[in-house]
Amino acid sequence: MSDAHFATADDIRTRFSRTMSDMYRSEVPQYGTLMALVADVNAATLAADPALKADLERTDDLERIDLERHGAIRLGTAEELFTMRRLFAVMGMEPVGYYDLSVAGVPVHSTAFRPVREENLARNPFRVFTSLLRLDLIENEKLRSEAAAILSRRRIFTPGALALIERFEAAGGLTSEEADDFVREAVETFRWHREATVDADTYHRLSKVHRLIADVVCFKGPHINHLTPRTLDIDAVQAEMPARGIAAKDVIEGPPTRRCPILLRQTSFKALEEPVVFRGEGEGQAGTHMARFGEIEQRGLALTRKGRALYDQLLAQVRDAGGQGNAGADYAARLAEAFAAFPDDDETLRREGLGYFRFVLTDKGRSGASAGLDSLSMEALEAAGYVEAYPIVYEDFLPVSAAGIFQSNLGGEEQRSYAGHASKEAFVQALGAPVADEFAVYEEAEARAIAEVRAVLRRNMHDSAA
Repeated sequence: MSDAHFATADDIRTRFSRTMSDMYRSEVPQYGTLMALVADVNAATLAADPALKADLERTDDLERIDLERHGAIRLGTAEELFTMRRLFAVMGMEPVGYYDLSVAGVPVHSTAFRPVREENLARNPFRVFTSLLRLDLIENEKLRSEAAAILSRRRIFTPGALALIERFEAAGGLTSEEADDFVREAVETFRWHREATVDADTYHRLSKVHRLIADVVCFKGPHINHLTPRTLDIDAVQAEMPARGIAAKDVIEGPPTRRCPILLRQTSFKALEEPVVFRGEGEGQAGTHMARFGEIEQRGLALTRKGRALYDQLLAQVRDAGGQGNAGADYAARLAEAFAAFPDDDETLRREGLGYFRFVLTDKGRSGASAGLDSLSMEALEAAGYVEAYPIVYEDFLPVSAAGIFQSNLGGEEQRSYAGHASKEAFVQALGAPVADEFAVYEEAEARAIAEVRAVLRRNMHDSAA
């Protein structure tokens, strides 16, 4: 069958993300409230800042804002991670980055499945932060073996989903009808099931070690624990959440408020206490479980290795001051004071090599045909009015922020550290594929943008000489 008969990965990803959003909205009604709040804040932000709206339109980023979501799941076994990679491949989502959350007291390591090229991100940037439980970090050998045995018995993918993954791999794609079937089957993996797979005693013993361990081990599958819309003003969302009946976490994770946003800022509403049924005689034993919550994010400039080193240095300086981490009433003030050392205008960020930018030809640039233009630096072309520079959006995650979100929604009791236990090699082995280096992904995106500018300028010179 020719490729023309296959649904594109972008299309399948969009169908899947919309179906997932509808499912999560029905399961967690407060998610709908959150979506309405973000839509209102985004509309107000764009209305108040026409220049921002024009920039987003110019770079094809405006349409993706409403579509944008990221989800998060937690897997229990290497086999689950291996198959999850194959499932996301159907939607054009690749593993980018390795995150060791154990150093922040969360016994998992993770990657982000997402599209990597700018044209695919523009169509739908759906991404899923995917964590694998570190059973090796459970010190009690008997409990560790018990958890492993429980996980070995579960099957989180439907036979239909597995068959369609195999069909995709064999044929090189799925037809539109097959894609609809795939989405319907795949979503079942992420659905909430209130029936636990263990009795209450097992659940509580695992919870005492870490609530996240109980969340992964004790249920039928990796229920999506949040879906995250993207806002253009997270401070406005944070301030408005209580008025909408949403209990927000105390601190926005990530960098402070800036004129030029960088990396990622995240906040959330606190995890819901949901009724569950544990295994037992008769109809089982009623109980509750906290795992699912609502999260909001604001994305900014992707930082270079140099920029990220400065960010990490400043953040560590703030969090280590007095041993308070991100606690304390003065945290926001301490954060803003420390980050005064981080340049806050695009020109300086570019000049000092702190962030990645894409370059877009202006009307003058698209018609430019002067000899030698294609060999000028981007800075010279920008100064002459041939190109404009726009920040490349950070598409990935921050381990300290991710851990902060997880911890704030697990009751706040598990503050232990598993320092020194990163195991990228074991993660990659379980995944069955390497994880892309996020810096390399941004470097390649910037290089492609520069190459495209130079190619158009060369073509213009050739056409004018003909």
